[in-house]
Amino acid sequence: MSRAEAVALAPGAGAGAAGRRPQTASGFLALFRNELHLTFRRMRTLVLLAILAALPVLIGVVIKVNTDSPHGDGGGPSFIAQTTQNGLFLVFTALAVALPVFLPMTVGVVAGDSVAGEAATGTLRYLLVAPAGRTRLLAAKFTAGLAFCLAATAAVALTALATGAALFPLGKVTLLSGDTIGLGDALPRALLVAAVVALSLAGLVAIGLFVSTLTGSGIAAMAATVVLVITVQILDSFPQLDAVRPFLFTHYWLSFADLLRQPMYWDGVLKNLALQAGYVAVFGSAAWARFSSRDISA
Repeated sequence: MSRAEAVALAPGAGAGAAGRRPQTASGFLALFRNELHLTFRRMRTLVLLAILAALPVLIGVVIKVNTDSPHGDGGGPSFIAQTTQNGLFLVFTALAVALPVFLPMTVGVVAGDSVAGEAATGTLRYLLVAPAGRTRLLAAKFTAGLAFCLAATAAVALTALATGAALFPLGKVTLLSGDTIGLGDALPRALLVAAVVALSLAGLVAIGLFVSTLTGSGIAAMAATVVLVITVQILDSFPQLDAVRPFLFTHYWLSFADLLRQPMYWDGVLKNLALQAGYVAVFGSAAWARFSSRDISA
C-alpha cells in the first residue's frame, strides 16, 4: 500500500467535505502507523540501524583482541575495563560510545527529514488535504521519531549484549561504585539504562522536527540538524561556558552512568529528562507554530 493510499484509508479520511475530523485515537493511530511504516521501510533507515548494530561488535572485538594481546592489560576507561570482566558491560560501553556521536547523527537524519522530506517529494500537500489535521500529523511524526530512538538504542544494546555474551564471561556484575550484583539484577538495570538513553534523544527529535518545518529540502534539514548536534557538543566541552552548559540538550547525556552505582544516583538522570522535556515543549511548540501556519505549495 502506498503512502497516499494508507492515509486515504485512515478513519474519517472521507469526511473532509463535511468538515469532520477523525476521532482522536483512531485517527492518530492510523497516522502513527503510517509514519512508522514510512520511517522503517526506507533503505536509509535500515542502513543506519545496521551501522549502529555493527558498532558494539566492532568495540567488542577490539577489546577482546587487546585483552588477549601479550601487551594488553585489560585496562582503560572504567566501562572498557569492566567489559573484560563481564560481557554485560559491553552494553554500557557501546551506549557510552554511541550516544555522543552515532545515535544523535542517526536520529538527526530521521527527524530532520520527517517533514522536509515529504515536502520535497510532494506528498506533504496530499497528506494535508486529508482531514487528518496538521497538529495530529505533527504529533504522529514526533512519536514516530521517538519510536526510532527506541529502535536505534535497542539495536545498540541488544547487539552489545549478544556480542558481550559471546566474547566475555557473564556472571555477577561489579558496578562502578564497587558493589556487586547478580546477573538477574543487572539485566533490568541495563534495560533501564537503555530506556534513559533513548529518552535522552527526545529533545533532539523535537529540534529536528522544528528544523524540518523550516525548509522544503530534506537534505538541508538533515544536514542542519546534524551540524547543530556537533556544534552543541563542541560548545559543551568548553569550561568557559559553564553558565550555559547545563542548558545544552547534550549536557546530561552520559548521566546514565549514575545508574550503575549502588544505590543509583538519580539527580543527573532527572535533570537530563527534565531538560529534554523542556526542549520538547519549546521546539515542539515552535514546530507546531511554524507547521500550522506554513503555506504548503509542494
